[in-house]
Amino acid sequence: MGTPAMAAALKADSLPDARAQISGLIFAVILIDQVGVIAEVNHAAESLLGTSASRIVGASLTERIGPLDPRVEARLREPDEALVARDLAIMAGSAEIRVNMTVSPLGTFPGWRVVTISEIGHEDPGQKQGGDAMLGAPAVLAHEIKNPLAAIRGAGQLIARKLPDGDKKLARMITDEVDRIARLIDRMQQLGSTRTGPVEPCNPHEAIRTAIATVRAAEGERGAVEIREEFDPSLPPVLANRDALEQVLINLVSNARDAALEGLGAAEIAVQTRFVSGLAFSAIRHGRAVPLSIEITVTDNGPGIAPELRDHVFEPFVSSKTSGQGLGLSLVRKLVRDMNGNISHDRDQRGGLTNFRLHLPQARREG
Repeated sequence: MGTPAMAAALKADSLPDARAQISGLIFAVILIDQVGVIAEVNHAAESLLGTSASRIVGASLTERIGPLDPRVEARLREPDEALVARDLAIMAGSAEIRVNMTVSPLGTFPGWRVVTISEIGHEDPGQKQGGDAMLGAPAVLAHEIKNPLAAIRGAGQLIARKLPDGDKKLARMITDEVDRIARLIDRMQQLGSTRTGPVEPCNPHEAIRTAIATVRAAEGERGAVEIREEFDPSLPPVLANRDALEQVLINLVSNARDAALEGLGAAEIAVQTRFVSGLAFSAIRHGRAVPLSIEITVTDNGPGIAPELRDHVFEPFVSSKTSGQGLGLSLVRKLVRDMNGNISHDRDQRGGLTNFRLHLPQARREG
């Protein structure tokens, strides 16, 4: 039997050190020196900035993520000043994203500061629960609406049989509109559902190609759009629900197609897959961290999302389309979260590209 002091020492030895703790955080942590030069970053910072630590360390923070709001830059020039900035625009590579940022001075090391950055566009696993609860109300309402709708549709069909041919068009309009409302209600019920489908290993490229084929089959008078496949052939299987993954990809590719057709040049879409390893995002699900090492990106060269909608595109009933109900991306987010994944978007202003990025867990290897 050891002494209490020995037990405490053994316990301390078994604890993760500070570097391991910071490395495991799901938001970006950046250490800057007295003149604002980056000295160290964690994996989440690599992921946020889209490049490795070796390319980040040694650069000026303001040059790496700027230009910034002049008030923020002024505070960053003060080495002993703390800072909390919310809804701040920064550059992550060539894309502008909106983040919350804190700067904390290290009292025992004058001039040194720890910067934390969390992207507003990415899901906070502790957030959205109120929104999910809100979606339950439309689902209940939808159930109550569907019964009278069925009666209206049946009445419309009976009327159509008794009307002269010239008036049947009006009766068909009744049934067509009822069917349209019923489809909308079905989607509302999906949003409010708490049931999740089973996940299993599946080939992401097969799901992508099925989704692309579905979108191409639905192309009408607006014409075809070039869809490039930029696949990593060595990509391992993802852990996902195959039907849900295909539905997510159909929505993303279809939206990208509509956006690309609104652009000024030739409409183009690219679907890219890659393994992001140490640059992976993490999601907290059921009290544990889930590494999201498989990335699927759907890119279009359309005009982009209106600035006032960018932070709300995954919310119910928000749409930039004049005929849209704003349920497509809400359903996408729900399906992705059910698969323990993340969905986010960014705009590459220089390249004129909009990216929707899907991050999913890798299936465990057998044996």
